[in-house]
Amino acid sequence: MYDTTLRDGAQMVGISLTVEDKLAISKLLCELGVAYIEGGWPGSNPKDQELFTRWNELSKEERGNTRLSAFGSTRHKNKTCEEDPQVQALLASNAPCICLVAKAWNEQVEHVLEATLEQNLTMISDTVEYLVAEGREVMVDLEHFYDGCLASGYRGEQYALMCLRTAAAAGASTVVLCDTNGGTMPWVVEERTSRAVEAVADWPEVRIGVHCHNDTGLAVANSLVAVRAGAKLVQACVNGYGERTGNANLLTIIGDLQVKMGYNAIHPQNLRLLTPTAAAVAELCNQPPPAADPFVGAKAFAHKGGLHVAAVRKLPHSYNHMEPTLVGNTMQAVVSELSGKGNVLSHAEEAGFSLSESAAKVLLQRIKKMEQSGYSFEGASASVNMMILRSKEEYVRPFRVVEYSVISQNRESVTTTQEGVRMVSLTYKQDSITEMIEEEVLTNQAMIKVNVRAKDSDEEHIIMHAAEGNGPVNALSVALRTALQPYYATCGNISLEDYSVRLLDTAGSKSITRVTVEFMDKTTGKKWSTVGAHTSIIEASFHAITDGLEFGILNAEPDCALGLGHVDCVTAWQEVTDVAEDHRTQEVFEELAKQAPEESEEEQPVA
Repeated sequence: MYDTTLRDGAQMVGISLTVEDKLAISKLLCELGVAYIEGGWPGSNPKDQELFTRWNELSKEERGNTRLSAFGSTRHKNKTCEEDPQVQALLASNAPCICLVAKAWNEQVEHVLEATLEQNLTMISDTVEYLVAEGREVMVDLEHFYDGCLASGYRGEQYALMCLRTAAAAGASTVVLCDTNGGTMPWVVEERTSRAVEAVADWPEVRIGVHCHNDTGLAVANSLVAVRAGAKLVQACVNGYGERTGNANLLTIIGDLQVKMGYNAIHPQNLRLLTPTAAAVAELCNQPPPAADPFVGAKAFAHKGGLHVAAVRKLPHSYNHMEPTLVGNTMQAVVSELSGKGNVLSHAEEAGFSLSESAAKVLLQRIKKMEQSGYSFEGASASVNMMILRSKEEYVRPFRVVEYSVISQNRESVTTTQEGVRMVSLTYKQDSITEMIEEEVLTNQAMIKVNVRAKDSDEEHIIMHAAEGNGPVNALSVALRTALQPYYATCGNISLEDYSVRLLDTAGSKSITRVTVEFMDKTTGKKWSTVGAHTSIIEASFHAITDGLEFGILNAEPDCALGLGHVDCVTAWQEVTDVAEDHRTQEVFEELAKQAPEESEEEQPVA
């Protein structure tokens, strides 16, 4: 496997990597066990040059057997290799492997490179021979190879194959066939790759590689059929990053090759690193985690439909194409209005809780009712955890808000001068005009009354606190956090990271508003999200904030859960507000279960 995330992947709009980012990604890829890492184009920018200088900051143990590759092009048509500064920059990088891009499509040669077809062949052979003589492993990326093959006559496939044989004869270790436009169909890739393998039969030491772009969504498929046709090296990017619609996804290809096709793309023990590598590289690239990516996405083994979960509980491989833990992922049963009883039971088991079928039935009915009223439990594992906890007789909440009020108002003030009011002179088309400026002072105040239960005793305290903020939600958050901090110090480490609002319908001022708040524990870096839904945006925000703080306290200070254990922190957490005030014991849940309507796990079939 040849990773080109640091070069080709970095060409994706929205990605900008520092040298430190590139070194961190390199370390992850070395740990994963890829054979090559393309560090960049040392002749194009100082940042890439610095990466090659600092490569040795990674220890031999960290680098393992991974080789660093420098990317560049064949010599300029009017210069020798000794005269070409970018060829000399490739040598100066001290990279043991050099990957050269060369034209293989006659139209590119004549109209972009503005060279003759013969000149292009000479540029390929000269540059490869020169770098091989300098002791470097040389690969040649034949740009637009498949496009060239689709052209007619000598100016088509014959010329593309001549470029291939020229590189092989000059000493290239690998000749890579590029689907540069990402528009070639898999059956064409397989056929043309097979012909390319035959074309280098006279050089058995030369490998055929493949490099696919994803403009038609076929980059992974094209890479796999190329391997089946005889390619021995695959170039790709982590999470499919790359220009336009991206490159072939390195992690998906590894999973397919190793799990489905029987190849050893990496060491078998390193397969479990696929999922954490995807998340870590996404973070370094400042991109969202790949939620829906095969093998590594958070949704890759998530089951929402009740029919699916019921089947998975009895026969896991019926809806899981493999064991998720092999690639470092986990299966999860998503709880939503489409769920069956099995979703709730599976979730409880995954979280380490015991739950009877009758209690699960009651929780399911409550969840469906709340989703109908505006809540969304999809991907909100922690909210379900809290519902399960609150069904336990021994669970005691660390705090309860007795009452609160929020005041947001404008106070008008006028700055006076000796003349009575402040006058501001403005110039407009050379005419002097004056106007009085009335300054509006916006104030946001929150008052809150909280019943706090100390974590090390049964003693309860009534606390009242007021605070100001730069908005009503911020004021409410500051007031509650400040009131709780003397009893739960972790509240000082919980920060509000994001706040989003969604209007669920168009009923004017009576519309239901869903508020989602993301929190983070600054000491651990863990994040969770909570939700509130109400016709009042303040009330919806209040529910989200109180739930978020309670969840944060339970994760940082598990003693307050009265021995029920640490509540696993998950990425997204939402709390059901009408359950928050409802301390039902397990016995009450059992009684309610008798009144709940019978629910079939096959009510919500999902194809």
